[in-house]
Amino acid sequence: MTRVLVAEHRGFCAGVERAVETVIRALETYGAPVYVRKHIVHNDHVIADLEARGAVFVDSERDVPEGARLVLAAHGVEPGVHRAAKARGLTTIDATCPLVLKVHGEVRRFAEAGYRIVLVGHAGHDEVIGTRGQAPDAVFLVETVEDARTIDLSGEDPLAYVTQTTLSVDDTAQIITTLRARFPRIVGPRSEDICYATSNRQNAVKELVQQVDAVVVIGSRESSNSNRLVETARTAGVPAWLVEDASQLEAHHLERFDTVGVTAGASTPERLVEQVCDWFRTHGVREIGILEARTPETVVFRLPRELRPVQRSPRSDDVAAAVGST
Repeated sequence: MTRVLVAEHRGFCAGVERAVETVIRALETYGAPVYVRKHIVHNDHVIADLEARGAVFVDSERDVPEGARLVLAAHGVEPGVHRAAKARGLTTIDATCPLVLKVHGEVRRFAEAGYRIVLVGHAGHDEVIGTRGQAPDAVFLVETVEDARTIDLSGEDPLAYVTQTTLSVDDTAQIITTLRARFPRIVGPRSEDICYATSNRQNAVKELVQQVDAVVVIGSRESSNSNRLVETARTAGVPAWLVEDASQLEAHHLERFDTVGVTAGASTPERLVEQVCDWFRTHGVREIGILEARTPETVVFRLPRELRPVQRSPRSDDVAAAVGST
């Protein structure tokens, strides 16, 4: 190995940053423990760090002591979770990614208008469970092109589709094309559901594979978007590996490649990227460059309202002082 090329579009997206900061801010504001339903994001390093700060992760809102404070994870939940939390007297802070909430709203609007809804996504994923729960009797899951070809729906019924936010852009496009061919009147969301960060990271891998001999993706095996990055590289014919951190790198797998690309899923903290780069340095790599993005990522999501700083209304004497200083 003589060179490593790191994708600029990598690591935390705005939704993950918001979710992680929500837990940290809640701990700082209210003190430990703060309970978190499911893993706030799919990364064990992030979870361990938050646990060390005082976060307690639970599988269900029913595992939280009555009257305690509960943060809901970035992947979103079904409405029944909110009802159950309220019944237990929990103070709930919703850290669901706004882009996931957008899909939830689409499902509810389509269902209220009488549509049957095809949800393109992965069965069992936390986001899919929460999205289906918005209108369970109206939502039908499709995972593959073959599912789209065989799903038992009538073209005479009003049909719509939505998608999980962390899917393969190319695979999803094929599924939607298949659905449109079968059901010409099917309608979709006004703007695509796959999140900007998912698209940007996949596009970065598509550029990366043109300049490297292999790709290392840093991310959790639970992370949908990290797995899609591996698939994107392999689809282009470039060997790719998913690793949780630098400890899983193996020199005998990588030493035969001259240039190795590095990227990270949207739930991966930057310190893990830095540690991987340090691993390459200790194995003789002297040149570590950046594959610059064509457009910067500027998306920022505000924290949940419970954790936003209180905006103090100016008093009359404050106003007077301000005017007098001009």
